[in-house]
Amino acid sequence: MGAELGLGLTSLFVVALVAAVTPVLVGLLSRFRVPQVVVLILGGVVVGPEVLDLADPDSIELLANVGLGFLFLLAGYELELAVFRQRAGKLAIVGWVVTVAVAGAVVGGLAALGLVKAFVPVALGLTTTALGTLLPILRDNNMLRGAFGPFVLAAGAVGEFLPVVAIAIFLGSNGRFIGLISLLAMGLLGLLLSLAPRLGRGGRIARILSEGEHATSQTTLRWTVAMLLLLLVVANDFGLDVVLGAFVAGVVLRRWAPGNVEALDHKLDAVGYGFFIPIFFVSSGMGVDVRSIVEAPARLFLFFLLLLVARGLPTLLVYRTALPRARRFELVFIVSTALPLLVALSEIGLETGHMLPENAAALVGAGVLSVLVYPAIAVAIDRRIARSPDALDETGP
Repeated sequence: MGAELGLGLTSLFVVALVAAVTPVLVGLLSRFRVPQVVVLILGGVVVGPEVLDLADPDSIELLANVGLGFLFLLAGYELELAVFRQRAGKLAIVGWVVTVAVAGAVVGGLAALGLVKAFVPVALGLTTTALGTLLPILRDNNMLRGAFGPFVLAAGAVGEFLPVVAIAIFLGSNGRFIGLISLLAMGLLGLLLSLAPRLGRGGRIARILSEGEHATSQTTLRWTVAMLLLLLVVANDFGLDVVLGAFVAGVVLRRWAPGNVEALDHKLDAVGYGFFIPIFFVSSGMGVDVRSIVEAPARLFLFFLLLLVARGLPTLLVYRTALPRARRFELVFIVSTALPLLVALSEIGLETGHMLPENAAALVGAGVLSVLVYPAIAVAIDRRIARSPDALDETGP
């Protein structure tokens, strides 16, 4: 027990050190505008077992999963459900359906050529968008401002949520019917949690929670973390990905949060981005199978390009009457960024034997590369638009 604890503490210290050094490195490299997420992942690769072997990813797996949960909780929290009744939400769903068709056709062809063992996990991977991963970048660069923000959040939420639903139904260990029932049960639990605070509104418990919001008891933050962990536990017991539970928690929290919502925002950012989320990103870097990628780099670049082709390019067509050309190209690179769900899909594919190990490594590597490259291009386009409003062609193509 002592040896395991020592290994865990050492690994946690190394990961925390990487997280602490990252903002300093980003500041020193400010002229290159490198996102913190990128440095965290690369730092994980360096300290992980594939390079310096200073930390063991298994020893911090629980904290990394909580970090993943916080990442998607904040993504769900950013989402206004009303957006799906608006044009942005409807277009996001249409865009994802088109992506599914393109991904299915492309990956089906790869399966016919023998490059892919089972096309469903890989095809679903090409339909994902890493909204949770993108949020720090989008926030830091003020890219959610104005009328463009709802389109970004809607497209990102659809690219994050619907693939999780598809994973639960088509790749769940208990079968499609049980997966669908589990999804409905999760949705019902989320609905009940969102209605619960209304039952006690104005009562003594509500006053206690409100009075302790900023005291040492930190009541609202503690209940938020408890709700997140509850939904993560339920999702795990149902055989669903923790991403779904965390995303539902964020959506529920948007309606549930008592007291000073703005103050709770700052607290969640502090706990999530200050500790747990960096652990997830560093851990993701530690888990990258560098050797497999080096041995088969062509697969990585193939999946990297397919993320752009299947997920990004349909945006140019779907949003042609809604967004000017420059904004559509910016959105192309935003929605093509993927990582957390690619990691989950790779793990599921390997466990079920549906994915070749080299494809799993290449898919995760492509996700890491997409986080390195695509957001940087989107930021560059956004800055060009900010410098020159003429870059916006309001009439489209």
